[in-house]
Amino acid sequence: MSQKGTVLVVDDNRLVLATLADGLTRAGYDVIDADNGDDAILLARQHRPDLALLDIRMEGKSGFDVAAYLRTYCQMPFMFLSAFSDGETAAKVRALGALDYLVKPIEIGRIVPAVDAAFVKLQAQRPGENASPVAADASAPLASGVAMAAGVLMHRYSIARADALARLRTMATTERHTLADQAERILAAVEALAPRAKADSGS
Repeated sequence: MSQKGTVLVVDDNRLVLATLADGLTRAGYDVIDADNGDDAILLARQHRPDLALLDIRMEGKSGFDVAAYLRTYCQMPFMFLSAFSDGETAAKVRALGALDYLVKPIEIGRIVPAVDAAFVKLQAQRPGENASPVAADASAPLASGVAMAAGVLMHRYSIARADALARLRTMATTERHTLADQAERILAAVEALAPRAKADSGS
């Protein structure tokens, strides 16, 4: 078993799933993969991975369904990976308590640092244990609100994660808010726009 930890990766797109599994394996993680929600839950119960990386929109059980199960019955932390960053999705991600919210398209160069940071954050939540090997070379983990706001900016402006964080910090400094407060303002604005966008679409 890898010293870095075990990640359950769930996506109904087999190409995406293979890309994620290969990239995380090369980064030193043990990877368990599933292409649907039912198998994901069975594998989570059987193997008890340290973290789950979940696609949101899948046939059958959605990533939200899987996350709710993992949180309630397995006490297992999770992250979301999605092509969507609308207000309704962001609100649901926050409500479920995800560690992070990453926006597609897949770039393993962005995914691995985010997973590294999640493991650092999880280690920090378990005081008294030895530091995880990944903690020594990963950047400090982001608060979940900051991570989600960065995901929204990445999708809105088609920029990399580092650029989104830099933009978020600049906005916070300019408007004299803390980084966390600025992130909350962005997420609140996105969520407020969600009902309007839904109404405009006629759905």
